[in-house]
Amino acid sequence: MAGCVTVAFTALLVQMPQAEAADLAIKLGTTAPLSGPASAYATVVKAEAAYFAKLNDDGGIAGRKIEFLIHDDAYSPPKTVEQTRRLVEQDEVLAMFSAVGTAPNIAVQKYLNGAGVPQLFVSSGASRWNDPEHFPWTVGFNPPYDVEGRIYARYILKARPDARIAIIIPNEDAGRDYLRGFKEGLGEHGDQLVAQTTYLTSDPTIDSQIATMQQSGADVFFAEATPKFAAMAIRKAASIGWKPLVILPAVSNSIGAVLEPAGLDNSVGIVTGLYLKDATDPKWAGDPAVKDFLAFMAKYQPNAAVADGLNAQGYTVAQLMAKVLENCRGDFSRENVLRQATNIPDTALPMLLPGIHAGTDATHYTAIRQLQLARFDGKAWVPFGEILGE
Repeated sequence: MAGCVTVAFTALLVQMPQAEAADLAIKLGTTAPLSGPASAYATVVKAEAAYFAKLNDDGGIAGRKIEFLIHDDAYSPPKTVEQTRRLVEQDEVLAMFSAVGTAPNIAVQKYLNGAGVPQLFVSSGASRWNDPEHFPWTVGFNPPYDVEGRIYARYILKARPDARIAIIIPNEDAGRDYLRGFKEGLGEHGDQLVAQTTYLTSDPTIDSQIATMQQSGADVFFAEATPKFAAMAIRKAASIGWKPLVILPAVSNSIGAVLEPAGLDNSVGIVTGLYLKDATDPKWAGDPAVKDFLAFMAKYQPNAAVADGLNAQGYTVAQLMAKVLENCRGDFSRENVLRQATNIPDTALPMLLPGIHAGTDATHYTAIRQLQLARFDGKAWVPFGEILGE
């Protein structure tokens, strides 16, 4: 997949003139790293495209098909700006939907808000997506990174009161959000953070950072990294004999995209936060929602890895977008689309874990705000404790 992928309305086109068909389409746009060091996240938009194809096969929304335009930005903010302007000014999308990444979305946030174009369900948990006063056209999806950071810090203090902690973050706003929340969670125990370092998504490896953190004497390691670098961190730590308790963020806990490349044996005992069901876990084998998801994957994503949890994320956020469009009741003005996206009653979407809901209101512009801690047992994530959030 490269450049632009369109999930459109071929059947409709053969029944009526092209201009009339285009008028009836609901046109959504997104940018994603189809190439480059963060390309693991392309799975999200591919799953979204597949879900919209299913939705179109089922008749679309209010008699209209969804046309979903995906442009590759390689996780490069300047490229994101170029591609987003193309989607808005040339392709004339109704809204941007689930564009991937913190830095890429920051690069276009002011532009989209200034133009009155909805920037919906951003595929990132940065705190700035929940700022209706300054960015009323931006709505987040992923659990907020600062909240997630606080959750992990409090867990560490409870599970290992005397922990010596090391953390690695990307040198961008996403990492700084995680770090801020993590330090807030540590509170007066901040001196237990004995090593912190950063990386760039353009770095070929993070071997030197891992060696430095091992030398700090840390016995807990928060690997706040994108999938490629999270897998590198786990694999490198194992290869040098460093065996800390590893914490992974929700954005990088895919078994297929992270733990398998890192080595499942190397991943035993890792702790993370979940909000989605793992379709490969036998405990969900009889769950109707998982059965539906697996049937969807078999028909619309037959070559995709079900073990990659990013498929479930794309499927789920696309379902949420569909609900927003359904709630528009035929009024697909940008103002009404935003109104519906920011007034979603708590909704138990099928692949969300029991007890976790998606919802927005006037003061909460991030759709998912809860997590369930889980530990990897070598085959699956095993949840423990209560649903957590703020």
